[in-house]
Parts: sequence; C-alpha cells; structure tokens
Amino acid sequence: MEFTIHLQVLGMVFLLAVILGAVANKTSFCTMGAVSDWVNMGDTSRMRAWLFAMTVALLGVMLFEYAGKLALPSDTFPPYRTGNFAWLRYVLGGVMFGIGMTLGSGCGNKTLIRIGGGNIKSVMVLVIASIAAYYMLWGDIGGVGFYDKFFNSWIAPSTIDLAAHGIASQELGAIVAGLSGADAGNLHFLVGGILVVVMLAFIFKSADFRASFDNILGGLVVGLVVIGGWYITGGPMGTDWKEYAELATDIPSRVNVQSFTFISPMGDSARYLLSPSNFSLINFGVMALTGVIVGSFLYSVLFRKFRIEWFASGSDFVNHAVGGVLMGIGGVLSMGCTIGQAVTGVSTLALGSILTFAAIVFGSALTMKIQYYQLDEHGFFSSLRSALADLRLLPRKA
Repeated sequence: MEFTIHLQVLGMVFLLAVILGAVANKTSFCTMGAVSDWVNMGDTSRMRAWLFAMTVALLGVMLFEYAGKLALPSDTFPPYRTGNFAWLRYVLGGVMFGIGMTLGSGCGNKTLIRIGGGNIKSVMVLVIASIAAYYMLWGDIGGVGFYDKFFNSWIAPSTIDLAAHGIASQELGAIVAGLSGADAGNLHFLVGGILVVVMLAFIFKSADFRASFDNILGGLVVGLVVIGGWYITGGPMGTDWKEYAELATDIPSRVNVQSFTFISPMGDSARYLLSPSNFSLINFGVMALTGVIVGSFLYSVLFRKFRIEWFASGSDFVNHAVGGVLMGIGGVLSMGCTIGQAVTGVSTLALGSILTFAAIVFGSALTMKIQYYQLDEHGFFSSLRSALADLRLLPRKA
C-alpha cells in the first residue's frame, strides 16, 4: 500500500485542477482581464467574478472550520496566517506580479489556461516564470540563496513581529482580538461572516453580474476548487497523508496543508524537470499546474476552441519575456498570485493576502494606464504621471 494515500491526494488535486482549467477556459475567468475591463471600460463584471471566488472560498473554509472538519495550522504552504507580517514583501511582490501579468497577457492560472488553448506565447511565459520562480525558491549564487542575496537583507528589517504586540497571527480575527482583548476564535467567524455578507452584497448588486451565467459559474467553481484543496490536505485525508510522509523513506515534497496557487508550483515543476527520476518532487503544486493545462486543453479540443497563437512582433516577445520574469520573482516574493493570495490566501482571512491582492490590482492597473498613454506616443515618464493622475495618486495638470 506504499504511496497509496500520497497518490490519492495527488490524483484528487489533479482532478480538481482539470475541472478548474476547463471551467476557467469556458467562462473566460481571468484576473488580468478583470482589471482590464474595469480600468479600460468601467465594466466590473469579471472583477466581481474574482471577488465571488474569494467569497465562496472564504465561506467554505469558515464552514468547515466551524464544523471541525478542517484545521489550518501555522505551517500551511504558504504560511498565510504567520505572525511575521512582511508587508514590504506583499506590496513589492504584488506590484511586480501585477505588472508582469499585464505584460505577459495573464496571471499564472491564465497562462496555463492559454497554453491548454494553444497559445505558444504563454508557453514561453511559463518557461521564463518557472526559471525565475525556481531561482527564488531553490537557486543560489556562490552558496547564498537567491532570495537571501538580493531581497532578505532589506526586507527582513521591515517585517513586523505581531507576537511582540500581543497579536497571535495576521488573521483578521486574531488582529482584532489582539487589539481589543476579545476571544480570537469567535472574532474569526464574526469578522469573516461580516466580510462575506458585505462582499456578496457588493458582488450581486450588479445586474450585469447577476445576468452572466459564466461569471457566476467561473467564480463559484474557482472558489469551490480552492475549498477542495484545503479540505483534501487539511481534513482527515490530509492527516493520513502527513502521517504517511513522516514514515516514508523517500519523503514527498511539500506535504503541508495547502490549496491552489500557481507561481511556486512553476518553480517546483522546474526543480522536478531537473531530476525527472525523483518522483518525490511531484507534489500538490506540480499536479495542480499540470491539471489546469490538461483541463483547458480538453475543453479547447472538445469545443473546437484550440488555436495556435504566436508573437505579433519583437516588442510583443520582449513584453511577454519581461512579464514572465516579474511574475516568477514577484509571485514568490509576495508568497502567492491572483489565485494563491487573492483567493486561497483571502480564504484564510490573512491581512497579507488582502494587501497582496490590492498591490496586484494596482500594479496591473498602473501598467495598463501607462500602455494606454504610450499609444499616443507619450514618453514613459509623461505616461506614468498621467496614469498616476488617473488613479488619483497625483493631481491632474491644470
């Protein structure tokens, strides 16, 4: 029976990812597209679909926690509820990722979906982002880790130790409890419940959103898939999985309570491809990444949506290449992407996840505004100033 529980976990993750890939392709669930629709057309429907995914995931996690069917320990991967609030990582990484996903025509999840649909440009983005993520996670220069060499020395001093301020973790309920002296357990559900009600009211206030079957379906399925990932690894099966890993002679990689995210899995996939005979390196993330591509591919073929797409120009190639680098570095730096932080992370009520979500949206929106002004042959700095003015961060010129 060796590897049985491990294979069961990986198989279920793969199946959920196939469903995610197929449905996201069918519904055009795209976080970069959500920002683009909002910034360029004032249409918030796909943004509400993204928010709906967050809300569904948050509600599901809270219900499982309340019923005692799911426990999210401090060592989840990534450590969303950590007491070390690395705000600079979240902001800088989120902005970098937002810029990168805009230049690369889609976030990590959308890149995989586009690959399944025949987009060769996204294959290159995946390769470059995977290399960048690999170096951030596993690479070293002269025996010093890539992250430690280039980031840790100036990011670590900005990290806030919440425990020193009497706050157990960066989960919103714990923060309110630490500041008020109330019970953290009750506040977790109270704060989360209020957030769910407010978000649902905002999301379904839009008649356009309510009328869109695809937007509702896309947000619902993404949220349910994230819940599924948490339950598989944090429920009874997850307990057996961790017990197996502790006894295994060939210890599987990343046996932690976790759910869907797509940038660190790119780095993990690169690590596995460097040692393809080491099957212990095939983990949750590698299976999730592969499953989304397969699901999108199956949908594209079955519904005749498969189209080969290549670069339109040299500048198009450069934009996508730079986007891949920024996504790989920024996604690891912020400890998650538009799914990993903005949906999976938000479902844990982690303040860092909410901050990362805001930073990603800002980075993407700013980039789109700059691109818009550069169409009129404005210089970069002139375009940047106009973009910041549009985002109400600078006054408009008289």
